[in-house]
Amino acid sequence: MNNRNASLPRRGFLLGLAAAGASLGLAGCGFELRKAPVFAFKTLSVSGNSELINRLRREMRAAGTVTLVPPEQAQSADAILEILGENRDRIVISTNSAGLLRELQLQLRVRFSLRTPGGKMLLAPTEVSQTRDLSFNETNALAKEGEAELLYRDMQADIAQQLMRRLAAVKEL
Repeated sequence: MNNRNASLPRRGFLLGLAAAGASLGLAGCGFELRKAPVFAFKTLSVSGNSELINRLRREMRAAGTVTLVPPEQAQSADAILEILGENRDRIVISTNSAGLLRELQLQLRVRFSLRTPGGKMLLAPTEVSQTRDLSFNETNALAKEGEAELLYRDMQADIAQQLMRRLAAVKEL
């Protein structure tokens, strides 16, 4: 019985030592939590009023390193983000034997470019897209429509994050 009680403190020590070793291993491998992006510009103008553009504006404000300039004052901004196109597509993937829809693919594509007020292209026109699959049932058509809208919002959030990373990749004006 004494051996068992004596091994408990040793076991705690070994577990603590293993946790410390794992922490050091993570620190040594370069693991680091994602920080707010650093942009080459201090002011940015984004025109438009879609859900995606409004989400992107919120992301920029949350980052806190860039001041958003109203579109009317775009010439005073360091950079101008232009959303050239935003397309939502629904592609039929499969149907049943009666020809009724069984599965859809939802697609959201956004084309954008980044330039200075003087016209220098910082990011040439680029397209970012997201797709999601959606099973479909005629009896739940209204619920599936709501689900599709939620999936589009999720895709918009992903694309806004991708745009933030691409804007942060610009290193000089």
